[in-house]
Amino acid sequence: MEINQNNIDNLNATLEIKVSPEDYSEKFEAALKKYRKQVNLPGFRPGKVPMGLVKKQYGRSILAEEIYGILDAGINDHIQSNELKVLGRPMPSEDKEVEGDWDNPGNFSFTYEIGLSPEVEVKVGKKAMEYLQIEVSEAMVADQIKDMTRRYGSLETPEESADQDMMMVSLVELDDKGEIKEGGLMNDATIGLEFIEDKKTKKALTGLKSGMTAVVNPHKVAKNEDDLGRILGISQDEVHDLKSNFKLTVNDVKRLIPAELNEELFKKAFPTEEIADEASFKDKIKADLENMFKADAENLFRRKFAKKLIEDIDPSLPDTFLKRWIKMANEKPLSDEQLEADYPNYAENLKWQLIQNQVIEDEKLEVTAEELKEHAGKYIERNYKQYGMTLDAEQLDSMVTSTIANAEERQRLFETLYEHKVVDSLKEKAKIKEKTVSYEKFIEEAQSM
Repeated sequence: MEINQNNIDNLNATLEIKVSPEDYSEKFEAALKKYRKQVNLPGFRPGKVPMGLVKKQYGRSILAEEIYGILDAGINDHIQSNELKVLGRPMPSEDKEVEGDWDNPGNFSFTYEIGLSPEVEVKVGKKAMEYLQIEVSEAMVADQIKDMTRRYGSLETPEESADQDMMMVSLVELDDKGEIKEGGLMNDATIGLEFIEDKKTKKALTGLKSGMTAVVNPHKVAKNEDDLGRILGISQDEVHDLKSNFKLTVNDVKRLIPAELNEELFKKAFPTEEIADEASFKDKIKADLENMFKADAENLFRRKFAKKLIEDIDPSLPDTFLKRWIKMANEKPLSDEQLEADYPNYAENLKWQLIQNQVIEDEKLEVTAEELKEHAGKYIERNYKQYGMTLDAEQLDSMVTSTIANAEERQRLFETLYEHKVVDSLKEKAKIKEKTVSYEKFIEEAQSM
């Protein structure tokens, strides 16, 4: 096999590949013999079909399979031996046809296109970048305390409903005359009165006892269309088109009694801490919020930092080649319009990956197995803490082992750790200006990214 590379520019090249019978004959004959043993044709015993007939009916496809296998191996060897940094995968040329006769095989000539990775020089801009920190206000601490007293509170069954209660109800669809609609919707659900914003509806459902009924507009007892779909057990399309009123029958009423601010609550909320009074409880909550927001602040900074690096460095890409490769590699058909709409996001992600790869190479960054395990543990603990749950050492170790054993999860964790190391390495060379902002301002900034 002979492969000649022709560089069109710094980002695009073609491979002119010549394949002779010496490259494929032996493999082709072996494949024919193997196929002959497997093929079944009427009138012939298995394995006894004449070779001429096998070659006539299946030779072309078997030959193509063998030659393209040889091509793939040759192209990969060329890329590795020449230490080429390619993007996507080499593709057969659109402009040049395959030269050769598949029915009377001899010499063949193929042309492939390849996209080359650009040279990337990573420099950090001199302009200072803002590092936003969230100020934990007294109101935020108060809201967190309120949430905890509810989370660790108790449920009671009052005689009649009040405006903060939960109601277990049966809902039946009514027709235009206010009668039960034949074949209409029926469902049992739980409704939280505290989430009902329509004052008239909330008033109608307040003061009801078990067995009592009311007629309601279902859209006014739900927080949104998703919530209404859950309440009625229907799809988004059905929710959108729903115009009927419903008869609501109260099956039960539950009232959440918040827990008192005392040592019992402190111990439930923070089982590993020694908290004796309300002031210490508030301090602990504030510290936890600050730690949680540190992670949010770091994540936002990393996103902003990456975006700024991409804009400043802006590696060139073989866009035409990549667009064609994306379209060919996509499992589902992709229209030109959809490709053009999606490509900017793809290109930005690829540019960031190229920058990361260059920093990893320049700084010789590595992720150890111990770092991976530690990162997985912190990730799992953080997720459980969001729901007020804690794991003991044995449970955490078991979940870490299970997570790392999953190839997809392990790869995602590796990528995250490498990205962290890249940003940490570049942060040392950047000018950073810390700025404390309100939670609302921080969210506004994060949503603008």
